[in-house]
Amino acid sequence: MTLPHNHGQEIEKHFEHMPKEESFHVVADVFKLLSDSNRVRIFWMLCHCEECVINISALMEMSSPAVSHHLRLLKDNGLITSRRDGKEVYYKAAETEQAEMLHQAIEKMARITCI
Repeated sequence: MTLPHNHGQEIEKHFEHMPKEESFHVVADVFKLLSDSNRVRIFWMLCHCEECVINISALMEMSSPAVSHHLRLLKDNGLITSRRDGKEVYYKAAETEQAEMLHQAIEKMARITCI
């Protein structure tokens, strides 16, 4: 591809390595998911521990239905996982590169120190 204006930046070389458009849709969807501060807080907490809905609700000072809504969105997008133990369901951050990278980004952006 030849651009109409040549600014001497050789952008064409970079454009050849640009990910497919669908990849940017995936990234945008993850950022949309994290556009809610409560969801970011819940995700951050689950990067540090495994917890049930009732305790997450108490820690976040939110209703259980509201927490369940956020957990469903995080789980549907692969950022957290769950396991059942009797009647309790426990949630934690997924052990994926994407979840780890987002945790690090949140830590750096918020200047939070992991304990």
